[in-house]
Amino acid sequence: MIRAERSVVGVTSPFTETSGIARHASLAEIGAAGPLHRMMLFTGVPVWLVTGYPETRELLAHPDVVRSSLEGPHRDTVTDDLVSALDQHMLNVNPPDHTRLRKLVSAAFTRRRIELLEPRIREIAAELLDEMAVAGDRVDLVDSYSYPLPITVISELIGIPAIRRDDFRRWSSIVVNASVYPADVYVEAALSMVEFIRELIEDKRVAPSGDLLSDLIGVRDGGDRLSPDELTSMVYLLLAAGHETTVSLIANGVHALLRHPDQLALLKAEPERLPAAVEELLRYDGPLQAAIPYITKAPVEVGGTTIGAGEVIVFALLAANRDGDKFAKPDQLDITRAESSHLAFGHGIHHCLGAPLARLEGRVALGMLFERFPDLALAEPSQDPVRSQGLLMNAITELPVRL
Repeated sequence: MIRAERSVVGVTSPFTETSGIARHASLAEIGAAGPLHRMMLFTGVPVWLVTGYPETRELLAHPDVVRSSLEGPHRDTVTDDLVSALDQHMLNVNPPDHTRLRKLVSAAFTRRRIELLEPRIREIAAELLDEMAVAGDRVDLVDSYSYPLPITVISELIGIPAIRRDDFRRWSSIVVNASVYPADVYVEAALSMVEFIRELIEDKRVAPSGDLLSDLIGVRDGGDRLSPDELTSMVYLLLAAGHETTVSLIANGVHALLRHPDQLALLKAEPERLPAAVEELLRYDGPLQAAIPYITKAPVEVGGTTIGAGEVIVFALLAANRDGDKFAKPDQLDITRAESSHLAFGHGIHHCLGAPLARLEGRVALGMLFERFPDLALAEPSQDPVRSQGLLMNAITELPVRL
């Protein structure tokens, strides 16, 4: 079946909606007319917005749909040196550079290393839950649990001193959501982050400590290794992607389960469903609104529509994961759902390298939270929590709960 494309220039951008209800409703309105749309982003950039699941999956794996640094934020202000220091990572390059970088990083970021983290993740979660228990009946789940858990895990994995984690949180929030910040604010945060990463790299060169950063500094494939800019860019990517998405996976997941008491009751009664529940939560209200934009290097035909060369494509992952042609009752949370091939971690060569870590943290975080606080409830059940604006993240900024 060919589904037509249409122009949605007049429709409110879902990426600037600050309510999850409004965000999903806006994407549903756009997607109802077809899988491909011409749209002007809130940044003023004309794009092809892709909302259909099969079209998203097909284009993300298409050899003529590639990454490009041309569409990055504040390019008229940011110096080339700063761009190189942050953008020379796997998500921003194409083969053969992507193949080379992923191979080098994968050598240090192994599944076995991730599996060995589970006892420590449980230990961190238990400490945070203890702190929540003495903080009072009402807490903000984001500040008390869904943020500190993944930032502690990734910081310890890479080797980030605890004293600098709040600084990194501030810089990362700005850099990841660059398009909603003024250029000077973005540049200041980006420069501070690069300076911090470079200092950390030099410290690890002098005194390697067996962490992931020490491994990345020394990793080689024959005579090949990461260049200085590739190293700073990879550390930035692993730090930012390694906690930002997992913060939202946990917060969005808790919010969804508390909004669906029947599903939460089923999960409590049958905790062995936890892995499947995490997959359904990723599909239902995942941490990313969209993938980092791509560009066509040649004309591409999909779904009966031709996208010309040099066009920017934005993949609305939230919409694709609720495509009714792929998922039955897509707006319904169902942890028993058999179909789990969501696109929350992307698809193709840029599929998230850290997906196993995010899944592990999600399972541990949700399982231990509801076991420790079986009566957990939303403190403001009549209100939809505020979400950050921006193209990429689908992040709840705070989630008040009662223990």
